[in-house]
Amino acid sequence: MRFVFSPWRLDYVTSKKCPDGCVFCQAFEREPSPDNLVLYRDERLAVMLNRYPYTNGHMMVIPRPHVDTLTGLEAGTRAASAEAITFCEALLRRLYHAHGVNVGLNLGDAAGAGIAEHLHWHILPRWNGDTNFVTLIGETRVIPEDLSSTFARLRPEFPDRIE
Repeated sequence: MRFVFSPWRLDYVTSKKCPDGCVFCQAFEREPSPDNLVLYRDERLAVMLNRYPYTNGHMMVIPRPHVDTLTGLEAGTRAASAEAITFCEALLRRLYHAHGVNVGLNLGDAAGAGIAEHLHWHILPRWNGDTNFVTLIGETRVIPEDLSSTFARLRPEFPDRIE
């Protein structure tokens, strides 16, 4: 049997998922910083890095309302979220030279949502051949860029307003 050690995941698997409330609601309480991984926020939504990314540049678009369904969002917030997703796609293609982009929304535990009570979209860059033997055979994902470097690369690219 082979073992792969990933000590950075211990805090995640042993802690309460939202010890002091909703982690996504907290994204609206403090200014964007490398500590909270928030890249952008306005009155309707925030964009933040995934603390446990699947690929380099894995971002999430989070609407401000603490709802778990698309129908729980007003039309303007849905539209603003679509614009932010579009902005993130273009950014990942330009900065990471992504060959493709996965955009995902999991509504509810049964759909695979890690934080089911606050809806959010995942935006992940993808490259031809990025699912290599390590992922397929070793069931291990290699992410060569640390979160502080990803934050430093992406944060300056966000405008004051996503339109």
